[in-house]
Amino acid sequence: MGVLVPLTRPGWVDAGRQLLAGIELGVREVNDAGGVGGRPLELVVRDTAADPERAVAAVEELAGLGAAAVVGEYHSVVARAAAERAEALGMPFLCSSAVLDALTEQPAQWVARIAPAQSHGWRTYADFLLGAGHRRVAVVVQPSVYWASGTRILRECFAARGGDVVEVGVGEGSAGELCDRLVEEGSTALLLLVGYPEPAAAVVRAVRGDRRLGEILIGAPAGQPEFAGWAGALGEDGAGVPFLRYLPERLGPLGERVGKELRERLGEEPSFVAFEGWDSVTVLAEVFRSYGTDRAAVAGAWPRVHVEGSRGPIRFSRTPGTGVWQWVWAPVRVADRDPADLGRFRIRYGEGAG
Repeated sequence: MGVLVPLTRPGWVDAGRQLLAGIELGVREVNDAGGVGGRPLELVVRDTAADPERAVAAVEELAGLGAAAVVGEYHSVVARAAAERAEALGMPFLCSSAVLDALTEQPAQWVARIAPAQSHGWRTYADFLLGAGHRRVAVVVQPSVYWASGTRILRECFAARGGDVVEVGVGEGSAGELCDRLVEEGSTALLLLVGYPEPAAAVVRAVRGDRRLGEILIGAPAGQPEFAGWAGALGEDGAGVPFLRYLPERLGPLGERVGKELRERLGEEPSFVAFEGWDSVTVLAEVFRSYGTDRAAVAGAWPRVHVEGSRGPIRFSRTPGTGVWQWVWAPVRVADRDPADLGRFRIRYGEGAG
């Protein structure tokens, strides 16, 4: 089984580490239970470093090495490049964490996805903001297909309900000028559609340090505050920043067990990304057991998958706009770090919120 993960900069290394931990735990449990047909699963891990070209080269290499399938990847632009190449090569690719709606230009037969599509999650985030009374929101944005897609989704949601989204380029000026712009615009929320840890942390420090913006909400729909590095870099300034979290309000018995194992493996609280990794391996192992490891058989099994994942039953179906076999849907919540306890997450929107 090939694995694509960002393990070095400029990739989100925290996310890559969590994703790999979930994948490795899943493989260990499969092998402890006898493997697949008496044979152990073997991982071949490749670091994408958030580079689409490296991901494409890795997919080609893994195909040449005889991998039965590829799992992983966190960055959407990277996953899209990997998915396109996997589809062209006839290599089954189960995308664990990337959310960009259209992972492939044309409907794919060889690609499936565990993570919810960006439009689904970000519409939920827009509902949270609008429900909290935010009608004029600023977004600080870096150039990227992923961030541009997120901005479009937010604009559509806000425009439909009489709201407005103002875009502020991250490179347009100093932090002080950014704060001046926010004051002039009268925005009640600022969303970080930028890389992690920088420039996201620098923007947070600047806004938190400006008394004029004491009431503004800082949000990060892409999930930067989920990772321990966020709290380590920002301390109290990193609290109260709502983000999308793909975990239920309460895990069931299977999820609790997986979470305990992940916690021991990581030495910290597991993120939703680690659960996505575990779920990916669980799906593929069941496909291998039921349908074999021939690549065509694996890809042909996507619509027949019915597996109990750590966050609920997983099935794949065709979803308009995604082009791939999609789990509809993983649990979606808006959460933040509790100002009274940075290690604790609060649900701000979704089941059990309030």
